[in-house]
Amino acid sequence: MAAAADTPMRDLMREDQLTDAALEPVGADPSFREVRLPARPESAGLARRLTREQFGTRWLLSAELTENAVLLVSELVGNAVQHAGAPAFGLRIRRRRGWIRVEVRDPSRALPCLLPVREMDVVSGRGLFLVDTLADRWGVDLLPLGKSVWFEMRTATR
Repeated sequence: MAAAADTPMRDLMREDQLTDAALEPVGADPSFREVRLPARPESAGLARRLTREQFGTRWLLSAELTENAVLLVSELVGNAVQHAGAPAFGLRIRRRRGWIRVEVRDPSRALPCLLPVREMDVVSGRGLFLVDTLADRWGVDLLPLGKSVWFEMRTATR
């Protein structure tokens, strides 16, 4: 069985999977496999809920780390919905000793840009600034059929 990261993006884009039911995936666990979501604004709320559940409920991580991750997921999902021009995107959350990695994958190969933020009254364009500020590391991996925008955060090891 191929890993989720090896799944061709065209498989993520099947129209028959993009019903309203896709907004409520039963038992969705983004740490087990990539969760596919429709590229609609309401998917940001689901991605935030999945992230909060994974960090806070399943992994019992700190409230601060959880809320920062939820904010950053919202920014990456917003970018995928607004800029990728695809019917769906994927969310994956991975944990390894001392680190959490969150990935949002879409079929666009257009790279996101970290814009300078000068005026705090600017409404848009600050998403990657927040990612750059709150994450320990972040980046973009180009894939054969798209890209994965990711961030990593350190966790306390027991």
